Amino acid sequence: MGLAADPELSDEMLDRLRHDPEIYLSPVTIWEIAIKQNLGKLKGPVDPAERVCDMGFRDLPITSAHATLAGRLPAYHRDPFDRMLVAQAIVEGLTVVTRDPEIMRYDVATLAV
Repeated sequence: MGLAADPELSDEMLDRLRHDPEIYLSPVTIWEIAIKQNLGKLKGPVDPAERVCDMGFRDLPITSAHATLAGRLPAYHRDPFDRMLVAQAIVEGLTVVTRDPEIMRYDVATLAV
């Protein structure tokens, strides 16, 4: 099942997935999916990381500026993957798509799904 077919996504998110060519994907997301898959914490297809990579989103490489900010963010969120995503969004002026209320505590634009 593709992300755009997820029945839990908001109408706004579905619209953006269908029409916005400027959606970025951090390798942090792929890394976290692969780890959870390896630990048996993900149900569904056997290749979720590959499927997400193949969805056509733009790559958002991790830079030194991202790493520096991620290390300096308040520990509202204990997950270092999520703090890196927040840092990338802040540095690049992007919006984080999330269901996680802890991410919304940061001074970063979010889109709830």
